[in-house]
Parts: sequence; structure tokens; C-alpha cells
Amino acid sequence: MPFAQIYMLEGRTADQKKAVIEKVTAALVEAVGAPRESVRVCILEVPKENWGIAGVSAQALGR
Repeated sequence: MPFAQIYMLEGRTADQKKAVIEKVTAALVEAVGAPRESVRVCILEVPKENWGIAGVSAQALGR
């Protein structure tokens, strides 16, 4: 059972997250031949103040 864990900054819409789940699932089905029913995708949203880029938070960078 393939399990994909996706970390993203908070702020994506429900439709965007739905698209990520659909496309990651399709990619795993195609790449490894896993049955669609066995694929699991977990999106973990990280607050912008908890995400660092080059030593600075994404929030401070205006991301």
C-alpha cells in the first residue's frame, strides 16, 4: 500500500488539495502499478511561521 505524505504551507483551497490527492494517486498508480484503492495520500499543512527558507520564516518572506 503506497502512502504519500505531502507537506505544504497552509493556505491552499480545498479544490487545490483535492487536485493534489487525485494527481499523486494517479502518479503512484502509473509509476508502481499500485491498485488505486490501496493508495493513501496525507497532506500536512504547515503554518507559515513554522516553515523556514534560507534561515527566514515563510511568513517573514511574505509567502
